[in-house]
Amino acid sequence: MKTILFSVSYAGLWGQDKLSLEEFIPHAAELGYKGVELMCKRPHLSPLDWKPDKVKNIKRLCDDNGLEVACLAAYTNFTGGIESREVPFNEFQILYIESLAELAQVLDCGLIRIFTSYERDDMSINEQWSRTVAAIQECCDRVIPYGVTIGIQNHHDIAVATRALRELLNDINRPNCKLMFDPWTLNLRGEELFNTAKEIAPDVVYTTMADYIRMPRYRYQPDQVNYLEMPVDMCRAVPMSDGDMDNLSFIKGLQAGGYDGPIAYEMCSPLRGGGSIKNLDYCAKRFIEWLDVNGLA
Repeated sequence: MKTILFSVSYAGLWGQDKLSLEEFIPHAAELGYKGVELMCKRPHLSPLDWKPDKVKNIKRLCDDNGLEVACLAAYTNFTGGIESREVPFNEFQILYIESLAELAQVLDCGLIRIFTSYERDDMSINEQWSRTVAAIQECCDRVIPYGVTIGIQNHHDIAVATRALRELLNDINRPNCKLMFDPWTLNLRGEELFNTAKEIAPDVVYTTMADYIRMPRYRYQPDQVNYLEMPVDMCRAVPMSDGDMDNLSFIKGLQAGGYDGPIAYEMCSPLRGGGSIKNLDYCAKRFIEWLDVNGLA
């Protein structure tokens, strides 16, 4: 499996140290990665700041460092903005994806990551589902001239459960729509890992790893001199293999289903040890070590 480092890890979004794209790309190569995934918003590859001619410099930098641009990571929410129905939010997002497809062509990158939608209380779930399907269908259609596949990451509320995700993919019904299937959501929601990954592997083109610990939460109730258990644990990102996520069972399941695609690493939330470059690099190297130990590199 080709190792990929996601630039969001060095974007400074959670108070960590940050690198520009021009700094991140050679740094990823120095850490031992074979490819990069580029975050498509500021401070990295925002299409507001990067036009095709300028992106040629990123392509040359990747080539000079022996790196593939494996994925462009878009940020979408196709139920966003419904409270302002006169504003065409989904048209904005579809145009954003089309602009990224133009950059992807320059970068020789065939994959754009998208999210689905967050659930809302002011619209029926069926209407939210249909709105999401229609938007993704148009994204897929508009990137065809650029030779790009749309990858749906199992992140947002709509179709986050694997059974629902497969149904969504079936409804979208586009040959250039595939899945970017990650284990953290399965772990946190209690889905079975090995067989789920094995069954869905034929539709998967990309997977992203991280590790987390779960920390139960309680609130003190002075009248009872006791604690009330809260329904949702707090999670914290930790170096690979230090957490509670059974990532190995998931990867073994994908492989059993025939997957041999990219395997990416991300640090996209507050991280044990803090956000210094030293700690970020330590965690990035630990991921490659974890792959080596388990015969996955």
